Amino acid sequence: MTRDIKITRIVTTHFDYQIADLALEEELGFDTVYKKGGRLSASGGLLSIETSAGISGTVSGGIDSRTAQYLLGRNPLDREIIWHDLKRSRRVLDGTPPGAVDIALWDFAGKLYDAPIYELLGGGWRKKLPAYASTYHGDENGGLATPDDFAQFALRCKQEYGYPAFKIHGWVNGPIEREVAAVLAIRAVVGDDMDLLLDPAGCFPTFEDVLKVGRACDEARYMWYEDPFRGGGFSRFAHAKLRELITTPILMGEHVRGLEAKADTITAGATDFVRANAHADGGITGVMKIAALAESYGLDVELHGGSLPHRHIMATLRNTNYYELGLVHPLVGDSKPAVYNDRRWLDELDSVDENGCVEVPEGPGLGVEFDREWIEDHKTGETVYQ
Repeated sequence: MTRDIKITRIVTTHFDYQIADLALEEELGFDTVYKKGGRLSASGGLLSIETSAGISGTVSGGIDSRTAQYLLGRNPLDREIIWHDLKRSRRVLDGTPPGAVDIALWDFAGKLYDAPIYELLGGGWRKKLPAYASTYHGDENGGLATPDDFAQFALRCKQEYGYPAFKIHGWVNGPIEREVAAVLAIRAVVGDDMDLLLDPAGCFPTFEDVLKVGRACDEARYMWYEDPFRGGGFSRFAHAKLRELITTPILMGEHVRGLEAKADTITAGATDFVRANAHADGGITGVMKIAALAESYGLDVELHGGSLPHRHIMATLRNTNYYELGLVHPLVGDSKPAVYNDRRWLDELDSVDENGCVEVPEGPGLGVEFDREWIEDHKTGETVYQ
């Protein structure tokens, strides 16, 4: 009986790895940029929720002690109840249930019923997901250092890999004239048959700078302009005012967490596309709620960042356009932890087919086996709750 299944043990496996030719941007030390010879240290985790059914839900991520203690002894199929309980438990933080927990519970359900998650969500609109190449930030180190560097990389992504779209993360605290030049140069080089997107990641200091770049996006016919304002894009008024002055659609909400805040963003007229992230917006359950919200307003929801959960979600949604494959760079090789032994799932630059699409896994749950040998080789420890 499925009602008798209980969560019995929760394990987070911790690992470290290094990425060649990357470093933190030196002025602020927040953003990752190209640096020849650099070695960027990174860490990750693998969360496994074990059950009395002998089936585990497993996902990249981790868990805090309080959440783990709450989960032990509960039925892993009670996702909606768990989602709302954990939402309330985090009301002092961001009011968003831990995404990794919800995703792991969906993975368990898929394995229990021997079906990929996208089938549990209602079936796939498509099995090939068009992707956009999403770049690392511009640098001063000879990587993506000039407008033409970005333009030539966009052309390479189009011609060599078949990407139908390209997104630039420009320079942090760089001259605004260079940002404008990059916006225009990319369109001039790739032509009209590639969708272009811009994400300044909140690095423009003034409204005038935001407006100058926005008008360049108008001229170059960009598909969207994403989170240009300082402060993480929280001001609904600022985005609504910007929408009055430019024609390029706005995408905001990467840092606005949860269903209610997304609704406020829409009703305030602050965005044209709705941003959602399974890892930050309450897992698969949270994103599906946001997608339904966007659909009710006639808007598209665009998923922030790649991952297996996003592949399953995107396969299920009618109102979405592109899979974000990033971050990528013309001079940086593999930059993701190799937790899967098939490059199709790693979100590297070449993880697309000849048409610039990524695949949707067909196995049960998330549908892809982890590379346990790689994880064991890079393992630094475990945290266990039981």
